[in-house]
Amino acid sequence: MTFPTATISISALQHNFARVKHYAPKSKVMSVIKADAYGHGVIAVAEALKQSDAFAVARLSEAVSLRHHGVTLPIVILEGVNTADDFQLAAELELSPVIHLSSQVDLLSSITLVQPLRFNWIMVDSGMHRLGIRPEDIETALSRLTASGNMNDEFGLMSHFANSDLVGDIRNQHQLEHMQSLKHKTGLPVCLSNSAAVLAYPESHLDWVRPGLMLYGISPFANTNAAEHELQPAMQLTTQLISVYDINIGEQVGYGGDWSAKQASRIGVASIGYGDGYSRHLSNRSEVVIRGQRCPVIGRISMDTICINLTDCSKASVGDEVLLWGRSELMVEEVAEYAGTIPYELVTVLSKRVNRDVIDG
Repeated sequence: MTFPTATISISALQHNFARVKHYAPKSKVMSVIKADAYGHGVIAVAEALKQSDAFAVARLSEAVSLRHHGVTLPIVILEGVNTADDFQLAAELELSPVIHLSSQVDLLSSITLVQPLRFNWIMVDSGMHRLGIRPEDIETALSRLTASGNMNDEFGLMSHFANSDLVGDIRNQHQLEHMQSLKHKTGLPVCLSNSAAVLAYPESHLDWVRPGLMLYGISPFANTNAAEHELQPAMQLTTQLISVYDINIGEQVGYGGDWSAKQASRIGVASIGYGDGYSRHLSNRSEVVIRGQRCPVIGRISMDTICINLTDCSKASVGDEVLLWGRSELMVEEVAEYAGTIPYELVTVLSKRVNRDVIDG
């Protein structure tokens, strides 16, 4: 096996999709597979999640690639597009760019597409104030888009929670009320719930849910992990020990000598580094698992390697597997805490140097 390797479990992805359906049995599912399916490999994930009612990506290029790889499900482009040429390409490939700007409404009212766009979504700014048309302007936008002749009558309203990972936050209720009111006024289907809302806010499920992180077996909440929500990690990141050696008291390890031996110590070097996407913020903070035992990461993370204190794991030897995250012994949520970041970042920044090994599918 090539190291380092992200082993992607198809059965875990499908288990997690089933958990989405368990939590939101009456809602359609728009599976979020942007950013190379959160670093898991978008083509393999799209195949694993083909029971979805639709996919969502961030950008036109992601959607075009999926079509070129034979994906036929509806594909929603969350960031939308802003030029006539891009709208024409979206129409040709039956893609669904989200409308979130008045300028997009203006453009669609001034051009003629090769065929009307289908499966159309309007982003509502219900309180996050990032992308979206304000609730009071939605009905006007709908009227103009319908009159343009460039969109069929298949519309939905979409929005995004800003604080759904903060369970009980009153701002979530305010956003939900905006969308419920618009649903009542327009009679259109609504898509609001992300992973955290799927798990914690059943009243927000409505017509469509839009899970991302939970599909990959990662908890969207701080201080919890996947197992607490009966999710299975879809990625196991592993590498291999490539060197093992002894050092004396006072000898330093790595760039800058940030770690010094306080006793005679055994050190291992593993083949992974920030060039693979393993964060430098894990320097002198994280742990790995070797032969079932946790071992500290010591010294600065290098581009290609990390150093590990093997003093308490005396049987470790060159060629041993090193688990970076992804099993019950060491979950990605915990590693993210060591790095002072969120699990999204750790999995999405893994570089193309990391081999993806798809299993059980």
